[in-house]
Amino acid sequence: MSQERWTAVDDYLSEHLVGPDAVLEAALADAAAAGLPAADVAPNQGKLLHLLARMRGARTILELGTLAGYSTIWLARALPAGGRLVTVEVDSGHAEVARSNVTRAGLADRVDVRVGPALDVLPQLAAEGAGPFDFVFLDADKQHNPEYLEWALRVTAPGSVIVADNVVRDGALIDGESDDPRVRGIRRFTEQLGAAAGVTATAVQTVGSKGYDGFAIALVEGDAGWG
Repeated sequence: MSQERWTAVDDYLSEHLVGPDAVLEAALADAAAAGLPAADVAPNQGKLLHLLARMRGARTILELGTLAGYSTIWLARALPAGGRLVTVEVDSGHAEVARSNVTRAGLADRVDVRVGPALDVLPQLAAEGAGPFDFVFLDADKQHNPEYLEWALRVTAPGSVIVADNVVRDGALIDGESDDPRVRGIRRFTEQLGAAAGVTATAVQTVGSKGYDGFAIALVEGDAGWG
């Protein structure tokens, strides 16, 4: 199987199960025009996040890694009236593009875009009493995923769902000798997730328009031993 085939399958699935969306397409266009990396989730992956958040009945969502706000829009659309999403982006330029996209989507009243390194912003959120969050999406710099997991478990409660993207990385996940800090971070994250008390989790490999990768999903069942 080739990348061309994977992309064609994603296109077919998106055509029949996701459909066109002018707001989301404009968000991607604005991201490209601003020179942002094409690291957004694929449309069918965005809808998966949307469906998972709706299945959870999420009223509060935390996202680490906003980029242009593409996944932010998918997740915010899953919120009921009065719901709230906090998304954290390290790059102020990216955050401005995201705010513009969120506003055009009509979601500015339920999305709070915070700017700064996530490990600086997360303590601020905790000090503000934000959370517990019903749904957490981890899609920031992978070398810090172990720390993000610890924080996610501090700001969630039993019944919360945690999803982490890009956890397979073309299969590099199993390379215990890798000196890539992203791979090392994902390996530590995976091991911590498996060892965390009060959490049940799995991970799934994926192929598609974004290549060969995968995501992890966890359900918080009780005290995870942090915080």
